[in-house]
Formats: sequence, structure tokens, C-alpha cells
Amino acid sequence: MNDIRQRIGLRVRVDNATIGGMPPQTTPTAASETGPISSNAPETGTNNPTQSAKKRLPAARSAAAAATRPPAVAPDRNADPNLDLEAADDVIERTRAWFAVHRRDLPWRASDAGAWGVMVSEFMLQQTPVSRVLPAYEAWLTRWPTPSALAADEPGEAVRMWGRLGYPRRALRLHGAAAAIVERHGGAVPADYAELKELPGVGDYTAAAIASFAFGRRAAVLDTNVRRVLARAFSGTEFPADAVSAAERALAEAVLPEAAEHAAGWAAASMELGALVCTAKTPKCLACPINALCRWNALGRPAYEGPPRRGQTYAGTDRQARGRLLAVLRHATAPVAESAFESAWNPAEQRERALAGLIADGLAVRLPDGRYRLP
Repeated sequence: MNDIRQRIGLRVRVDNATIGGMPPQTTPTAASETGPISSNAPETGTNNPTQSAKKRLPAARSAAAAATRPPAVAPDRNADPNLDLEAADDVIERTRAWFAVHRRDLPWRASDAGAWGVMVSEFMLQQTPVSRVLPAYEAWLTRWPTPSALAADEPGEAVRMWGRLGYPRRALRLHGAAAAIVERHGGAVPADYAELKELPGVGDYTAAAIASFAFGRRAAVLDTNVRRVLARAFSGTEFPADAVSAAERALAEAVLPEAAEHAAGWAAASMELGALVCTAKTPKCLACPINALCRWNALGRPAYEGPPRRGQTYAGTDRQARGRLLAVLRHATAPVAESAFESAWNPAEQRERALAGLIADGLAVRLPDGRYRLP
């Protein structure tokens, strides 16, 4: 036991706090996740896609051509003298070997999914499980196979197609990102991390994920699944903090393999491990490929001692009311009168508040004649 603890040898600490789970992503030519994702989200399911989900999507840019550009990040692996790089490399290689056998066959992991396919999956998989994303992803890319195709359509159509994926502002942001890609990058998703971060709706995680999964860049991809694996394997804590801390980012960058292709493979593999094995609620430690090297396991899997982990409520909230009202607009073929919302939600005060929120967020438009429609 002591030998394992000494071998892991990490003194970088990660604060205890809440964490959810995020769907897994992709390596540049074979894998992609969620996720998720940059943001807290529910645990991904283990559903396998059907054959019909494996659409061959046009590649937005060649990964080989992009490989000549600078990496998104280039941290010094020797910056932390307390990090046992040999042990870290062993964790990484075992995880990658496990992933080669157990990775799910997801359409955004296909070699011809392209950068746009990866980008769409990143937006959809934020806070949404894989099983719900699969049909929406296929329908979206059938209708809008390129950023240019989406940018040429109305933003309200993006909201309509988003359907029941939840958090519909993501649809508007994806439409805005597509328009920016057309305007600034000639319709091709950029490979550069900094350029990606300048796109609407693209934060640190999403930029790193696209750079890594679509273009094979060396980037620290920190979704909730990866963060949980890092916290347990290297820091010995059950959960990381709510937000990414400086120490957590330093740890992620320190263990990142120097070779870009290995770094991208580690990102995809650690996401999948967190989604399927090192889960938030019921980790399958006996089936874990890094069980013998995991610091949390070596310490006896100490229970979480941080602030209470808050679950999200939905029933009866303004968010549910907004969803009901937005569904009225999505299914309408013409602008609707305000009375059309009355059967969708009561009480009236909450309905009015929810409708005002939709307008403020750009998800609904009130016409001069008092009717409402999608943007």
C-alpha cells in the first residue's frame, strides 16, 4: 500500500466539492465527449448507437494539415518536482489500452466526422446524455452538414431542431458560432485554440476538446469525467471542486503526454473511463484498469467530505415552464397569440415570467401585433 502511495507521489491537491458527469468525446481520427464538457452535466449512459447513426459526414479540415500548427497548450511536464512522471505515464498507458478495447462506437468518433461533427457533438453533449444526443446529432448534421449551411438558416430553426435536448440557448450559440466561422474562417472550423475560444458559446473546455479531438492538438481537456479521474487517480479525493482550480489545471497539464497524438488519446480515454467505470455514484473499481495505481483506492477510497453536492431540480421550476412554452413555438407553423401558452403552463404569473425570460434570452420574439415566434 505504501509503495503504491509513494509511486503515485502527487502532492498537488484538488479541493473537495461537487461534480457531475459529462458524456465522452473523441480522438482526432477515431474518438470524441462529452464532455462534456467545461460544464457540469449528468452521467453519460452506455447506450450503443445504431448503424443508422453512423452517418459519413464531410470533414471540415484535414487533421494532418492542422498538425503543423502550434499546440493549444505546451506545459512543462517537469514543472512539478513532486509528480512521479513514470507512474503518471503508466496510468495513461493503461487507460489508453483499456479504451482501445472498450471505447463506444459513436458517430462523432468516426474518422470522417470532421471538425464540424466534433463541434456539434460538443455543444449537444453538454449536460445531455449520449442516448438523447444520438438521434438529434444525426438529424442536425443531415440538415446542416457544414457551418455554412447552418449559418444560412434562421437561428429559430436551430432552436426548433434542438428539440428536447435541453438548455436551448446552446442552439443559438451554435448558430452564432457557425456564423462566426463563416465570417472569420471561410466556413472551416479553426484548429487554433485561441481562435476557437473567440467563437460564440465556446469556452475553455470546448476549445480544448475541438483542438484535441478534431485536430490532434496537445491540450488539457477538462470535462467532468476527466476531472473526476484526475482527482481520484492522482490526488486521492473522490470529487474535484465545482470549478477548475489552478492546482487542478496544473495537474492536468503536468500529466499530459508530450506527443500530441498520445495527449489526444489520453483525453478521450480518460473521458470514457470516467463515463463508464470511474463514475460519480457507483464507481466500478474492480473493473478499473488503473485500480492498482489509483491514489484514492490506495487510501481506502475515503468518502467525500466537502460541501453538500446539490442536485438540480426541474419539476415546477421556471426552467420547466420555459421548456413548455418554447415547445409551443417549436411546434407552431406560424406566429402564435399569447393565449396559445395558457394551456401549456399555469399559474399565469410564472408563465408570464418564463415567457419574458425566453424573450430576454433571444429564444422568442414578440411581434408588433402581440404574437410570438421563434427568432
